Amino acid sequence: MAQTGSSCAGAATRCNGRNPTSGIEFMTEETVRGPSEASRPVRAIAAALTGLLTIVCLLWVIDLPRYLGQAFYREQFLAPVLGLALAALFLTVPAGKAPRRRVPWYDVMFAVVGLAAALWVSVEYQRLLVQLAFRTTEVVVLGVVILLLVMEGLRRTTGYSLFLVVSFFLAYAMVGHFVPGEFRARPVDLDWMVVYLAFDSSALFGTPLVVGATVVVIFLWMGQLLFKAGGGQFFTDIAMAGMGRRRGGAAKIAVVASALFGSISGSAVSNVASTGVITIPMMSRSGYARRDAGAIEAVASTGGQLMPPIMGAAAFLMAEFLEVPYRDIMIAAVIPAFLYYLAVFIQVDLVAAREKIAVVEQDLPRARDVLKAGWHFILPFVLLLYTLFEWNEEAEIAAIYACLAIVVLGAVRSYGGQRLRFRDIAASFSESGQIMVELIMILAAAGFVIGVLNLTGLGFTLTLVLVKVGANSLALLLVISAAVCIVLGMGMPTSGVYVLLATLVAPAISEAGVDRLAAHMFIFYFGMMSMITPPVALAAFAAATISGAKPMETGIAAMRFGWVAFVIPFMFVLSPTLLMIGDPLHVVLNLVTATFGVYLISVAFTGYFVRPLSLPVKAGMLIAGLMTIFPDSALELGGVVDGAGAVLGIALLAWEYRSRRRAMHEAA
Repeated sequence: MAQTGSSCAGAATRCNGRNPTSGIEFMTEETVRGPSEASRPVRAIAAALTGLLTIVCLLWVIDLPRYLGQAFYREQFLAPVLGLALAALFLTVPAGKAPRRRVPWYDVMFAVVGLAAALWVSVEYQRLLVQLAFRTTEVVVLGVVILLLVMEGLRRTTGYSLFLVVSFFLAYAMVGHFVPGEFRARPVDLDWMVVYLAFDSSALFGTPLVVGATVVVIFLWMGQLLFKAGGGQFFTDIAMAGMGRRRGGAAKIAVVASALFGSISGSAVSNVASTGVITIPMMSRSGYARRDAGAIEAVASTGGQLMPPIMGAAAFLMAEFLEVPYRDIMIAAVIPAFLYYLAVFIQVDLVAAREKIAVVEQDLPRARDVLKAGWHFILPFVLLLYTLFEWNEEAEIAAIYACLAIVVLGAVRSYGGQRLRFRDIAASFSESGQIMVELIMILAAAGFVIGVLNLTGLGFTLTLVLVKVGANSLALLLVISAAVCIVLGMGMPTSGVYVLLATLVAPAISEAGVDRLAAHMFIFYFGMMSMITPPVALAAFAAATISGAKPMETGIAAMRFGWVAFVIPFMFVLSPTLLMIGDPLHVVLNLVTATFGVYLISVAFTGYFVRPLSLPVKAGMLIAGLMTIFPDSALELGGVVDGAGAVLGIALLAWEYRSRRRAMHEAA
C-alpha cells in the first residue's frame, strides 16, 4: 500500500505547484489579470505590504489598542488596510492583460499616493472629521484620489463587469435627478458625493469593508496555515480513502475533495484550478465523459462556499447585514448544503452505474492510516465550533483560536512530509494579504454602491417597486429576483454580488413576508449559481479548459448536476424549516421528504436506477420528486401532496427493481 499522503492525487497542492488559495492569481472568481513578472525587490515590497495588511487586521481583531490604553476610530484602522491593499495592487497587477517585467512609473506613483492618502486619513481623521461638513479642499481632494484609485484597482483585479456596475451607480448619483418617473433621484452636489462616499461609515468604510478586514482575513489566514501544515494533502487523502474504492470513486473523490478545499479557499474558480488538475483527468480516465468530469468538478467546487463551518466571504457579510451571530448562518446552511451534495453524489453514482465505470485503479490510502497521521487537522475545526457555540465567541475570535491550534499542532506533527515551520507562518501572513487585496477592492466598491443608494434614495425606490410586484405575486417576485441574482452574478465575484443584492433585492423579499434569513440565503444561493450557469459560468468554463470539453456543454451539464441549487432557495423561502427554523419534529419530517424528493429527481435526470429508465418512468419520477421535495407547509394540502409523491415514487422504484430482477431471472 502506498504511504499515506504520498500519491500525486493526495498531494494535489504540490502536484499543481501552488497552494490553491495563495497568490493574486487565485484571489476570487474573476481575476482576469495575474501579477506582473516584476523584479525581486518589487515582489519583496509587495509581500511585505500584504503581510503587514494581515498583521494590522489581526492586531485590530485582538483589540491591541485597548490593551495599550489607546482609542481609535474604526476608520483609522480601515484606512491603512485600504492603503496597503492599494499599494500592493499597483505594484503587482498591471493595467493591461499583458504581463510586465518592470513596474511603470505611474504604477509606483499610484501605489505611493494610495498608501500616503490612506495613512493621512488615518493619522488626521479626527481633524478631517470636523472638516467633512464644510467640504474643504483637503477632504475633497483626498476623497477624489481614494475614489479613483479604488475604481482603478477594481478594474484591474475583477475586470470590467463589476467596474461598470459600480460606475453606473456613481453616474446615477450625479445625473439621477434628471431621470423621470419613480427612479428620479435626490439631487446631490458632486463635492458632497465624493466626501460622503470616501469618508462616511455608511459608504467606503461601511459594513462590507469592516467584515472583510476583521472576519474574512482571519479565516483566510486559517486556510493558509492549514495548507502549509499539509491540510490540503490530508483532505484529498481522506477523500481518496473514503470514496476511491466505491462505484464512481473518481467522481466521488472529486466531490469530497473539492467540497473540503472550496470551504477553505472561498473561491469556486481557484478551487477548480487547484483540485481540478488532479480530479478531472482522474474522472476522465475512469470513464466519465470529459464534459461530465468538468461539470462535476465545477459543481463540487462551487458548493464549497455553501458548506459550513467555513463558508465564503458572503456568509460573513450576511451575518453582519442580518445582525446575527455567524453560527446562526452556519446552522441555517447545514440542510441546504446536505441536499446540494446529496444530489451530486446520487447523480455521479448513477452515472457510474449507467456507464459501468469501475473503481479507481490505483493504490489508495486507507482511511485508518490517513486519520492516524492527520487527526490533528480535525482539532482546529472542533475548537472553532466549540468556541462559536459553547463560548459564544465572535467568528473572528473563534478563528484565531483555531489558527493558534493549527500553529501548535502543525509545528509538532507532520503530514506527508509537511510540517509547519516559522517561515511558513511568516509566508502565511503575506499570502493571506495577497488574497485580501482583490476582496478589499470589491468590498470598498460595494461600499460606494451602498453610499449611492443612501444618498439618492434609489434603494428605497427599488424596494418599493419590487414590493409592489410581490404584493401581486410572491412567486413572480422570487423568479425575478433569482434572474437578477444570476445575471448580476455573471462574471462578478460572489461577495460583490451578495452586497448588491442584499441592499437591492433582499429587503423587497423580506417586505413580501419572507423570513429575513431565508431572503438573504435565497439571494446568496442564486448569486453563487452564476458560477455554473451559462453563458458566463466561470467555474464550469475553468473546468472545461482542464477537461478539454466544450465550455458551453460543460456549463449545461453543470446545471444538470447542480439542479438542486436552483430549487432549494424556493424551498426554504416557502418554508424556513429547511433552514432549521421552527419545530424540530417538523424540520426532521421536511428533511426526510426533501431527501427522498432529491433522490427521485436525481434518478429522473440521470435516467437510470437499476436499469435505464423509459421516458414515462423518468417523467413519473420527476413528478413524484417535485411533489415530495417541497416542505408540506409550502403548498396547499402540502402533507397530502408529499404523501402522494412519496407513494408514487416508491411504487416506481419498486416497479423498476422488480422488473430488473425478473429480467435477470429470465436471462438466467
